[in-house]
Amino acid sequence: MASKLHQLQSKAVQASQFVSKHGGAYYKQLLEQNKQFIQEPPTVEKCNLLSKQLFYTRLASIPGRYESYWKELDYVKHLWKHKQELKVEDAGIAALFGLECFAWFCAGEIVGRGFTITGYKV
Repeated sequence: MASKLHQLQSKAVQASQFVSKHGGAYYKQLLEQNKQFIQEPPTVEKCNLLSKQLFYTRLASIPGRYESYWKELDYVKHLWKHKQELKVEDAGIAALFGLECFAWFCAGEIVGRGFTITGYKV
């Protein structure tokens, strides 16, 4: 256990040294590449304004998303009522979607267990 702690500490020191050497150049390059997204002047007030704009923009988009949800649900209901008209392509897409949902569920379970497959840590 002590050897792993020492290894972890040495890796942390190496990472810290790397960031202190190359972090400034990376920061400058990142800002230069994305200068069109930077708001001037970069003040706390401007950040508060932008966060409010984002919040209310998202809030304003709820009715459109709500409407889209009901359209999708109506489409699924229509497909369910007319199963005999269902094409193999649509069934395959639905099966793949279900499989993907199950895979994400399993991945979440594994992460929740602390990256073990067999069971929860006690």
